[in-house]
Amino acid sequence: MATGWAPDGAVQDQIDDTVTDGVLRARAAIPAGESQMHCSACGEEIPQARREAIIGVRTCVTCQSERDRRPVNVGINRRGSKDSQLK
Repeated sequence: MATGWAPDGAVQDQIDDTVTDGVLRARAAIPAGESQMHCSACGEEIPQARREAIIGVRTCVTCQSERDRRPVNVGINRRGSKDSQLK
């Protein structure tokens, strides 16, 4: 259902673009390269099993868990309403 000047399927296109952006952002956050021996946040040694399981790991389990709990506000509001543009 089109609204205003939007073509048919515009809402689904917005949803698809938002999902694609999320996937690309998650892929970009995957560590790469050689794993560090010590956590970049706290300096504790990263266990060998973790370094082997996650290529390019930079943080210990405790610090990574702490990072994962933080809220992430990233992205583009594709709705374009007046209220969303004021924020």
